[in-house]
Amino acid sequence: MQRYFYYLPRRLTMDIRDLKLFLHLAESCHFTKTAQAMHVSPSTLSRQIQRLEEQLGHPLFLRDNRQVTLTDAGEQLKRYAQHTLLQYKQLKHTLNQNSPSLSGELRLFCSVTAAYSHLPPILDRFRAENPLVEIKLTTGDAADAVDKVISDEADLGIAGKPEKLPENICFEKIGEIPLVLIAPALPGNVRHLATQEKPDWLNIPFIIPEHGPSRQRIALWFKRHRIQNPLIYATVSGHEAIVSMVALGCGIALIPQVVVDNCPEPVRNRISLLDNISLVEPFELGVCGLHKRLQEPVISAFWRLLHH
Repeated sequence: MQRYFYYLPRRLTMDIRDLKLFLHLAESCHFTKTAQAMHVSPSTLSRQIQRLEEQLGHPLFLRDNRQVTLTDAGEQLKRYAQHTLLQYKQLKHTLNQNSPSLSGELRLFCSVTAAYSHLPPILDRFRAENPLVEIKLTTGDAADAVDKVISDEADLGIAGKPEKLPENICFEKIGEIPLVLIAPALPGNVRHLATQEKPDWLNIPFIIPEHGPSRQRIALWFKRHRIQNPLIYATVSGHEAIVSMVALGCGIALIPQVVVDNCPEPVRNRISLLDNISLVEPFELGVCGLHKRLQEPVISAFWRLLHH
């Protein structure tokens, strides 16, 4: 069994927050991304890292205009942080098991649409059974949910199931999401081209997502309609933003039906569904989490509710 030895100053004082900040930066190697994910300003993050470097007496990162990399001391502290945080989680696990009521924090990530459409009934049951658990919900592009879980920015995420699920991710289906083709409702060139009896797809601008299951379905739709070089007006992060751009008359889009159903009425009134269009199969929507964390009390309690 491989063992690591950590040569740290006796008076070195770090709290759990320091270690979490450092470990996230050690894995992202990007100050701005870590600052955003950990909800601190870049200047605060820099000061925290400088304080750790002063305490250790060694630089932890090599920084230039292009990249951030770990030094040898940084690699040692990374192993120390991973080991310490694992022990801390195990301690919390043990204490929670001995507590009469489950407590702690649950960090969830999902799209704005999922926060309206699928999450409320699950959270209602979870909160009824576990009133002492603090829930922290972050919304964003659903296509980023799996990455958020892997990078430990979220404990669980709601996402469309990708074609290839990472081996360390567990996925529990909670629904199927059909896709619809939408166009601007107001008169204009885009609507005129899209509502022809035989639309000229090569000359109609499309608005597509950056990545994720919807993007994969769109590629399949293009292939089925023999559209080799589609006219792409914009590539956008987040389905809600795509619907807004269609409402403004910028193009058409293949979008999850649930996004259309839950968009604000002023926006919904400015879009229309295109009928008689052959579409692709729906994709699975579910909750994703790391296999190794499913036995943690709070995550396990949430996961069990998905089967009821």
